Amino acid sequence: MAITRQKKEELVSELNDLLTNSKLTVLARYEGLNVAQMQALRRAARENGTKIKIVKNRLVKVATPQVAHLKDIDTSVFTGQLLYAFNDQDEVAPAQVLATFAKANPALEFVAGLTNDGKLLDQSEVVALASLPTKDQLRAQLVGTLSAPLTGFMGVLSGNIRGVLNVLSARSESLGA
Repeated sequence: MAITRQKKEELVSELNDLLTNSKLTVLARYEGLNVAQMQALRRAARENGTKIKIVKNRLVKVATPQVAHLKDIDTSVFTGQLLYAFNDQDEVAPAQVLATFAKANPALEFVAGLTNDGKLLDQSEVVALASLPTKDQLRAQLVGTLSAPLTGFMGVLSGNIRGVLNVLSARSESLGA
């Protein structure tokens, strides 16, 4: 069923907004996925703050030059059945969501990525981004790194007190026995 010109203009406008605000846009082939799998992917993406769109590549090719930082992007990779994953909060979340889903559903494969600074990433770069830890994981690692010296220092201090208590305990047992 053909969509009207007005609907196409609305879609291009929405894509323009998504491409403008997205920190990372990931393109992936979804050939071979059924409806239930696509619904599971959309659900997982939504939980992670990522928006999945399936639109005609022609409309994306129209919207891309309208975005200031994507004017010079080579749109020749926009071919085949593609889905577009957008996230305006996290730089690696779209790649991670799709990579996690692709482990269980190998029919999904990365094609490319678009960064918010106007760079076109190839498939291997998107896969590398997907293997990075999330922001929450990085924060936890930072907290662990910062607290490790304090934990060690507290262990040293308590070791001295424990040593004194052991000596006093041994002395009281020897006097009491």
